Amino acid sequence: MALAQPAGRTFTAAVVDLRRGWEQRSLWGHLGWQDIRQRYRRSVLGPVWITISMAVTAVALGILYSGLFDIELARLLPHVLVGFIVWAFISGCIAEGSEVFIANEGLIKHLPSPLSVHVYRLVWRQTLFFAHNLIVYLVMLLVFPQPLKWTVVYAIPAFALLAVNGAWVALAVGIITARFRDILPITQSVVQLAFFLTPIVWIYDELINSPNPAIAERARLAEFNPFLHFLEIIRRPLLGQDQQLRYWVVVLAITVAGWALTMLVLRRYRSRVSYWV
Repeated sequence: MALAQPAGRTFTAAVVDLRRGWEQRSLWGHLGWQDIRQRYRRSVLGPVWITISMAVTAVALGILYSGLFDIELARLLPHVLVGFIVWAFISGCIAEGSEVFIANEGLIKHLPSPLSVHVYRLVWRQTLFFAHNLIVYLVMLLVFPQPLKWTVVYAIPAFALLAVNGAWVALAVGIITARFRDILPITQSVVQLAFFLTPIVWIYDELINSPNPAIAERARLAEFNPFLHFLEIIRRPLLGQDQQLRYWVVVLAITVAGWALTMLVLRRYRSRVSYWV
Protein backbone atom coordinates (compact mmCIF):
# COMPACT_ATOMS: atom_id res chain seq x y z
CA MET A 1 0.00 0.00 0.00
CA ALA A 2 1.39 3.41 -1.00
CA LEU A 3 2.11 5.80 1.82
CA ALA A 4 0.01 8.96 1.90
CA GLN A 5 1.91 12.16 1.29
CA PRO A 6 2.02 14.73 4.09
CA ALA A 7 -0.76 17.29 4.00
CA GLY A 8 0.20 20.36 2.01
CA ARG A 9 2.90 18.51 0.01
CA THR A 10 0.83 17.34 -2.94
CA PHE A 11 0.36 18.80 -6.40
CA THR A 12 -3.29 19.32 -5.54
CA ALA A 13 -2.33 21.57 -2.63
CA ALA A 14 0.02 23.53 -4.89
CA VAL A 15 -2.69 24.00 -7.53
CA VAL A 16 -5.22 25.00 -4.88
CA ASP A 17 -2.78 27.62 -3.58
CA LEU A 18 -2.50 29.17 -7.06
CA ARG A 19 -6.27 29.00 -7.63
CA ARG A 20 -7.22 30.49 -4.26
CA GLY A 21 -4.62 33.19 -4.66
CA TRP A 22 -6.11 34.13 -8.04
CA GLU A 23 -9.59 34.23 -6.53
CA GLN A 24 -8.38 36.85 -4.02
CA ARG A 25 -7.84 39.40 -6.79
CA SER A 26 -9.47 42.15 -4.79
CA LEU A 27 -6.87 41.67 -2.04
CA TRP A 28 -3.66 41.59 -4.06
CA GLY A 29 -5.04 44.13 -6.53
CA HIS A 30 -5.64 46.61 -3.70
CA LEU A 31 -2.25 45.86 -2.12
CA GLY A 32 -0.51 46.43 -5.45
CA TRP A 33 -2.11 49.86 -5.81
CA GLN A 34 -1.20 50.68 -2.23
CA ASP A 35 2.44 49.74 -2.86
CA ILE A 36 2.71 52.39 -5.57
CA ARG A 37 0.83 55.02 -3.59
CA GLN A 38 2.99 54.36 -0.53
CA ARG A 39 6.21 54.56 -2.51
CA TYR A 40 5.34 57.98 -3.92
CA ARG A 41 3.48 59.38 -0.94
CA ARG A 42 3.87 63.17 -0.56
CA SER A 43 5.38 63.36 -4.04
CA VAL A 44 3.93 66.02 -6.34
CA LEU A 45 4.25 63.97 -9.53
CA GLY A 46 3.66 60.63 -7.83
CA PRO A 47 4.03 57.55 -10.10
CA VAL A 48 4.98 59.81 -13.03
CA TRP A 49 8.48 59.71 -11.54
CA ILE A 50 8.60 56.07 -12.66
CA THR A 51 8.24 57.20 -16.26
CA ILE A 52 10.54 60.22 -15.96
CA SER A 53 13.45 58.34 -14.41
CA MET A 54 13.21 55.51 -16.92
CA ALA A 55 12.90 57.90 -19.88
CA VAL A 56 15.89 60.03 -18.83
CA THR A 57 18.11 56.96 -18.43
CA ALA A 58 16.98 55.43 -21.73
CA VAL A 59 17.45 58.66 -23.69
CA ALA A 60 20.90 59.27 -22.19
CA LEU A 61 22.09 55.74 -23.01
CA GLY A 62 20.47 55.93 -26.44
CA ILE A 63 22.41 59.09 -27.28
CA LEU A 64 25.63 57.62 -25.87
CA TYR A 65 25.46 54.31 -27.73
CA SER A 66 24.25 56.00 -30.89
CA GLY A 67 27.59 57.80 -31.02
CA LEU A 68 29.62 54.75 -29.95
CA PHE A 69 28.08 52.40 -32.52
CA ASP A 70 27.64 55.08 -35.19
CA ILE A 71 23.93 54.26 -35.54
CA GLU A 72 21.35 56.88 -36.43
CA LEU A 73 19.63 58.14 -33.25
CA ALA A 74 16.18 57.85 -34.87
CA ARG A 75 16.80 54.11 -35.22
CA LEU A 76 18.61 53.30 -31.99
CA LEU A 77 16.61 55.39 -29.51
CA PRO A 78 13.22 53.67 -30.14
CA HIS A 79 15.02 50.33 -29.82
CA VAL A 80 16.53 51.37 -26.48
CA LEU A 81 13.35 52.95 -25.10
CA VAL A 82 11.16 49.92 -25.76
CA GLY A 83 13.94 47.65 -24.52
CA PHE A 84 14.09 49.59 -21.26
CA ILE A 85 10.33 49.39 -20.77
CA VAL A 86 10.30 45.61 -21.20
CA TRP A 87 13.48 45.10 -19.19
CA ALA A 88 12.08 47.11 -16.28
CA PHE A 89 9.26 44.57 -16.02
CA ILE A 90 11.55 41.55 -16.36
CA SER A 91 14.16 42.76 -13.89
CA GLY A 92 11.47 43.90 -11.45
CA CYS A 93 9.86 40.46 -11.37
CA ILE A 94 13.22 38.76 -10.80
CA ALA A 95 14.81 41.21 -8.35
CA GLU A 96 11.70 41.81 -6.26
CA GLY A 97 10.62 38.21 -6.68
CA SER A 98 13.76 37.01 -4.95
CA GLU A 99 12.58 38.69 -1.74
CA VAL A 100 8.82 38.54 -2.24
CA PHE A 101 8.24 36.30 0.79
CA ILE A 102 10.94 37.85 2.96
CA ALA A 103 9.45 41.31 2.42
CA ASN A 104 5.98 40.01 3.31
CA GLU A 105 7.04 38.16 6.46
CA GLY A 106 4.41 39.88 8.62
CA LEU A 107 1.54 39.12 6.26
CA ILE A 108 2.62 35.50 5.78
CA LYS A 109 2.75 34.86 9.51
CA HIS A 110 -0.42 36.73 10.50
CA LEU A 111 -2.67 36.71 7.43
CA PRO A 112 -4.06 33.28 6.47
CA SER A 113 -3.79 33.58 2.69
CA PRO A 114 -2.17 31.53 -0.10
CA LEU A 115 1.50 32.16 -0.88
CA SER A 116 0.59 32.97 -4.46
CA VAL A 117 -1.23 36.12 -3.29
CA HIS A 118 2.13 37.82 -2.70
CA VAL A 119 3.40 36.77 -6.14
CA TYR A 120 0.24 38.00 -7.88
CA ARG A 121 0.61 41.26 -5.97
CA LEU A 122 4.18 41.65 -7.22
CA VAL A 123 3.32 40.90 -10.86
CA TRP A 124 0.33 43.27 -10.69
CA ARG A 125 2.54 46.01 -9.27
CA GLN A 126 5.08 45.51 -12.06
CA THR A 127 2.24 45.58 -14.59
CA LEU A 128 1.17 48.99 -13.28
CA PHE A 129 4.76 50.20 -13.62
CA PHE A 130 4.81 48.84 -17.18
CA ALA A 131 1.59 50.71 -17.99
CA HIS A 132 3.07 53.95 -16.65
CA ASN A 133 6.18 53.45 -18.76
CA LEU A 134 4.11 53.01 -21.92
CA ILE A 135 3.65 56.78 -21.80
CA VAL A 136 7.27 57.01 -22.94
CA TYR A 137 6.48 54.66 -25.83
CA LEU A 138 3.56 56.82 -26.97
CA VAL A 139 5.69 59.98 -26.83
CA MET A 140 8.41 58.17 -28.76
CA LEU A 141 5.91 57.32 -31.53
CA LEU A 142 5.18 61.04 -31.93
CA VAL A 143 8.85 62.01 -32.13
CA PHE A 144 10.10 58.96 -34.04
CA PRO A 145 7.12 57.44 -35.94
CA GLN A 146 7.44 53.69 -36.46
CA PRO A 147 6.09 51.59 -39.37
CA LEU A 148 3.48 49.87 -37.20
CA LYS A 149 1.42 47.04 -38.70
CA TRP A 150 -1.57 45.04 -37.55
CA THR A 151 0.97 42.68 -35.95
CA VAL A 152 1.33 45.23 -33.15
CA VAL A 153 -1.49 43.29 -31.45
CA TYR A 154 1.04 40.48 -30.85
CA ALA A 155 2.40 42.67 -28.06
CA ILE A 156 -0.68 41.76 -25.98
CA PRO A 157 -0.14 37.95 -25.85
CA ALA A 158 3.60 38.62 -25.62
CA PHE A 159 3.13 40.66 -22.46
CA ALA A 160 0.75 38.03 -21.09
CA LEU A 161 3.51 35.44 -21.53
CA LEU A 162 5.93 37.83 -19.88
CA ALA A 163 3.64 38.15 -16.85
CA VAL A 164 3.07 34.37 -16.64
CA ASN A 165 6.81 33.80 -16.61
CA GLY A 166 7.34 36.59 -14.12
CA ALA A 167 4.96 34.78 -11.78
CA TRP A 168 6.78 31.43 -11.83
CA VAL A 169 10.17 33.10 -11.51
CA ALA A 170 9.06 35.11 -8.47
CA LEU A 171 7.42 32.06 -6.92
CA ALA A 172 10.36 29.70 -7.40
CA VAL A 173 13.17 32.14 -6.62
CA GLY A 174 11.19 33.60 -3.72
CA ILE A 175 10.83 30.21 -2.06
CA ILE A 176 14.49 29.31 -2.59
CA THR A 177 15.67 32.69 -1.30
CA ALA A 178 13.49 32.37 1.80
CA ARG A 179 15.51 29.27 2.67
CA PHE A 180 18.94 30.40 1.42
CA ARG A 181 19.37 34.15 1.96
CA ASP A 182 22.65 34.22 0.03
CA ILE A 183 20.60 33.79 -3.16
CA LEU A 184 19.29 37.37 -2.83
CA PRO A 185 22.53 39.27 -3.59
CA ILE A 186 23.44 36.67 -6.21
CA THR A 187 20.13 37.22 -8.00
CA GLN A 188 20.56 40.99 -7.97
CA SER A 189 24.07 40.68 -9.39
CA VAL A 190 22.88 38.31 -12.13
CA VAL A 191 20.15 40.76 -13.14
CA GLN A 192 22.69 43.58 -13.46
CA LEU A 193 25.01 41.41 -15.54
CA ALA A 194 22.14 40.21 -17.74
CA PHE A 195 21.32 43.82 -18.65
CA PHE A 196 24.62 44.18 -20.51
CA LEU A 197 24.40 40.73 -22.10
CA THR A 198 20.90 41.39 -23.45
CA PRO A 199 20.37 43.54 -26.58
CA ILE A 200 18.77 46.50 -24.85
CA VAL A 201 21.22 49.30 -25.65
CA TRP A 202 22.71 47.48 -28.64
CA ILE A 203 20.99 46.04 -31.73
CA TYR A 204 21.36 42.30 -32.16
CA ASP A 205 20.68 42.31 -35.93
CA GLU A 206 23.44 44.88 -36.47
CA LEU A 207 26.05 42.61 -34.90
CA ILE A 208 25.06 39.33 -36.56
CA ASN A 209 25.12 41.12 -39.93
CA SER A 210 28.51 42.68 -39.22
CA PRO A 211 31.03 42.46 -42.08
CA ASN A 212 33.50 41.18 -39.50
CA PRO A 213 32.83 37.40 -39.30
CA ALA A 214 34.35 37.16 -35.82
CA ILE A 215 31.89 39.73 -34.44
CA ALA A 216 28.95 38.07 -36.21
CA GLU A 217 29.90 34.67 -34.83
CA ARG A 218 30.21 35.92 -31.26
CA ALA A 219 26.95 37.87 -31.58
CA ARG A 220 25.06 34.65 -32.33
CA LEU A 221 25.87 33.48 -28.81
CA ALA A 222 23.16 35.89 -27.69
CA GLU A 223 20.63 33.28 -28.88
CA PHE A 224 21.50 31.32 -25.73
CA ASN A 225 20.36 34.29 -23.63
CA PRO A 226 16.70 33.59 -22.70
CA PHE A 227 16.07 37.28 -22.07
CA LEU A 228 16.69 38.00 -25.76
CA HIS A 229 13.66 35.94 -26.75
CA PHE A 230 11.35 37.48 -24.15
CA LEU A 231 12.48 40.94 -25.19
CA GLU A 232 12.02 40.40 -28.91
CA ILE A 233 8.50 38.91 -28.84
CA ILE A 234 7.20 42.19 -27.46
CA ARG A 235 9.67 44.75 -28.82
CA ARG A 236 9.42 43.70 -32.46
CA PRO A 237 5.65 44.25 -32.79
CA LEU A 238 5.87 47.55 -30.89
CA LEU A 239 8.45 48.78 -33.42
CA GLY A 240 6.63 47.42 -36.47
CA GLN A 241 9.21 44.71 -37.15
CA ASP A 242 8.47 41.25 -38.49
CA GLN A 243 7.94 38.44 -36.02
CA GLN A 244 10.45 35.60 -35.68
CA LEU A 245 8.91 32.20 -34.88
CA ARG A 246 11.97 30.97 -32.99
CA TYR A 247 11.54 33.62 -30.31
CA TRP A 248 8.00 32.45 -29.56
CA VAL A 249 9.01 28.79 -29.56
CA VAL A 250 11.79 29.39 -27.04
CA VAL A 251 9.53 31.51 -24.80
CA LEU A 252 6.76 28.89 -24.81
CA ALA A 253 9.29 26.13 -24.03
CA ILE A 254 10.69 28.14 -21.10
CA THR A 255 7.17 28.85 -19.86
CA VAL A 256 6.23 25.16 -19.75
CA ALA A 257 9.55 24.04 -18.25
CA GLY A 258 9.59 26.90 -15.74
CA TRP A 259 6.11 26.23 -14.42
CA ALA A 260 6.78 22.48 -14.23
CA LEU A 261 9.84 23.13 -12.07
CA THR A 262 7.99 25.72 -9.98
CA MET A 263 5.13 23.33 -9.26
CA LEU A 264 7.66 20.82 -7.92
CA VAL A 265 9.19 23.48 -5.67
CA LEU A 266 5.78 24.74 -4.55
CA ARG A 267 4.56 21.22 -3.87
CA ARG A 268 7.53 20.35 -1.70
CA TYR A 269 8.30 23.57 0.16
CA ARG A 270 5.10 25.64 0.23
CA SER A 271 4.30 24.72 3.83
CA ARG A 272 7.80 25.60 5.04
CA VAL A 273 8.00 29.19 3.81
CA SER A 274 6.25 30.59 6.90
CA TYR A 275 8.96 29.04 9.08
CA TRP A 276 11.84 30.17 6.87
CA VAL A 277 10.86 33.84 6.75
